[in-house]
Amino acid sequence: MPSVVVDESARARQLRRMRLVAGGLLVGMFGLFFAARHWQAAFPWLSYARAFAEAAMVGGFADWFAVTALFRHPFGLPIPHTAIIPRNKDRIGQSLGGFVANNFLSPDVLMPKVKAQDLARRLGSWLQVPANARFVARRITAAGPPLVAAMRDEPVRRMLREAAVGRLHHLAAAPLLSKILTILVAGGQHLALFDLGLEVARGFLLNNQDGIHQRICDKSRWWVPDFVDQRLARRFIVGGLETLDEMQSEDHPWRLQFQDSVARLIDRMANAPESLARAEALKEEIISHPEVQAYLESLWQEAKRVILADLAGGDRIETVLTDALSGFAFRLGQDAALREVVNSWINRAVLHVVVPNRTRLGAFMAGVVRNWDTPTLVAKLELQVGRDLQYIRINGTLVGGAIGLLIHALT
Repeated sequence: MPSVVVDESARARQLRRMRLVAGGLLVGMFGLFFAARHWQAAFPWLSYARAFAEAAMVGGFADWFAVTALFRHPFGLPIPHTAIIPRNKDRIGQSLGGFVANNFLSPDVLMPKVKAQDLARRLGSWLQVPANARFVARRITAAGPPLVAAMRDEPVRRMLREAAVGRLHHLAAAPLLSKILTILVAGGQHLALFDLGLEVARGFLLNNQDGIHQRICDKSRWWVPDFVDQRLARRFIVGGLETLDEMQSEDHPWRLQFQDSVARLIDRMANAPESLARAEALKEEIISHPEVQAYLESLWQEAKRVILADLAGGDRIETVLTDALSGFAFRLGQDAALREVVNSWINRAVLHVVVPNRTRLGAFMAGVVRNWDTPTLVAKLELQVGRDLQYIRINGTLVGGAIGLLIHALT
């Protein structure tokens, strides 16, 4: 792809060289005229040279005046209709902006050019260079903290809270709980809970033997001897412990009954209307709880803290982003479907962002030209087209001389 960067110093040298050529040619015509006029009496045929030089001086000087009048007043004199560009700077800028907007940024011109570029492939090739991927990652990482810090906390916090609450409101609680219990049952976690209950019950019996004995005594008849109550309490505790030990067996009827009860509970939570309604009511109660609302309000602050901490944690994020960009670039190079998707994104962005705003882009160009001071504008334009305009002076000198020679010959 040819470079669009122009060496202004080289253009300035070329402009000076062409000015010297055009000016030197005009000075040469002056010299030829005076020489031919001086020796014409001795050499009559010099009348042809004199006619050529005279017409060439007129043509060269007229074209010098015309070229100079574009950029400034010739000889510094405020001659009407000279210094055309400085006097019409704003109109030139507006015309230039409108010309670019209407002829270069119209959909019929811009979209075929954008589609033909295959920008996705170009992007992938560029990002496959490690230095380029690292450069983009570094720019993203550097822009992260100021961008996050500049965001107003209240709107973001409110948006996150409302988004979380909205998702929770639309979440069916009973089917979710049913799925969670199904996963726990598949992993045998319900049996672990059952065994934990057995251990709790065993500990309760062992740690509360005196209390159990006292409770039996309180409920016993007055005429029943105390040793009978003590024996009854021991039998109750020993029987309970033995039952708990038996329930450790995998095929114990009560254990199997517990598993059946859990399965029925899961099915009821997923399908029974009363379970669905109960779960929804519980969910709404949980959502509206002040502690839950306070937690939802704090989501942005916690996320902001984590983001800033990660971005400030050395080059870890930059390395991750570099690897991600390199992987994305590799995919772009290998996956034609992905390139098509990225190209469609770029095309839509150009169509919906650049094209509708082409008038603004043209106005921006006009504003840039309008804000330039007049010497700067004149210098820039003269640097771009001044070298070619010198050919007008050269051609005017030579063509004028030829016409003068022809008229002299005819007369």
